[in-house]
Amino acid sequence: MQRILLVEDEETIRDAVKMNLELEGYEMVVTGSGREAMQIIQDQRFDLLLLDVMLPEISGFEICEQVRLTDREVPILFLTAKDGAMDRVAGLKLGADDYLTKPFVLEELLLRVNNLVRRSHKGVDHAPEEVKFGGNHINFATFEAKGRQGAFTLTKKEAMLLKLLIDRKNEVVSRQHILSTVWGYDVFPSTRTIDNFILAFRKYFEEDPANPRYFLSIRGIGYKFVG
Repeated sequence: MQRILLVEDEETIRDAVKMNLELEGYEMVVTGSGREAMQIIQDQRFDLLLLDVMLPEISGFEICEQVRLTDREVPILFLTAKDGAMDRVAGLKLGADDYLTKPFVLEELLLRVNNLVRRSHKGVDHAPEEVKFGGNHINFATFEAKGRQGAFTLTKKEAMLLKLLIDRKNEVVSRQHILSTVWGYDVFPSTRTIDNFILAFRKYFEEDPANPRYFLSIRGIGYKFVG
């Protein structure tokens, strides 16, 4: 049975969507809390994530961004009252597959859910997600990398932080955003921890680590990857 996680804090919508998707044959897991959703996603496997954007504590956008650091395959559909074009663009840029605004017609939701789940189960082999820059090579599917000193294997946290910075190429990413997205929302390490990761990336990938070209620190704000 295909499993769907529904994260929606409006009880009437949550109950209606849950009931109708169960009638379609899906196994449903539901919550109204963004924080609880992150724990559920870490512990369980799903064939689709249905995310409200405006959630208590942790938004649907934040959930999507964190999921996409480690999982590029699970379909994500936003259900939201935010119908502005910029909101839709923001959600899709974070890696969502579809965006449905409230109020919505139930039949349209069912069609979109069925299409996303079917698309994700075609059995197509996806090529590993790879990034190359300045003679360096990173494979985010296997955590294998090749830098200035040869081939090596990234840790999971290294891969997640690299993915976040590279996905936001040429944008400054704040320390707080990195801590909440890569390390989670319950236990924050010292910001010095991020500094140590950046220093490691420079040793791995920079021709001159003392004068970095790719991994830059923006004083008082955060960090930036320049591709």
